[in-house]
Amino acid sequence: QVQLVESGGGLVQAGGSLRLSCAASGSIFSINAMGWYRQAPGKQRELVATITSGGSTNYAGSVKGRFTISRDNAKNTVYLQMNSLKPEDTAVYYCAADITTMTLIINRYWGQGTQVTASS
Repeated sequence: QVQLVESGGGLVQAGGSLRLSCAASGSIFSINAMGWYRQAPGKQRELVATITSGGSTNYAGSVKGRFTISRDNAKNTVYLQMNSLKPEDTAVYYCAADITTMTLIINRYWGQGTQVTASS
């Protein structure tokens, strides 16, 4: 059994900052890529940022230069530092991780989602 638990969402004024965290726990052998996705009302879920186990990162063009993804492999945790938030960043943010379990099965796991609201 593997769980991803997110924290750090909330309400902030436009221009403000938030930091999201997502911790993986359970029957984990290794964690490959981790990432953040978001879904705004009436829209499809979209990729925000990803990070490999080696630390290589990838960002959506809309957040590049404002958001920073990082991870702590010892804590099985991924972070998303969000600066200069805009109203269009308002969405439910989900973390995802490609995890190899102790039974050597690889699956993508998702967090429960955390609401981020940037008010104008």
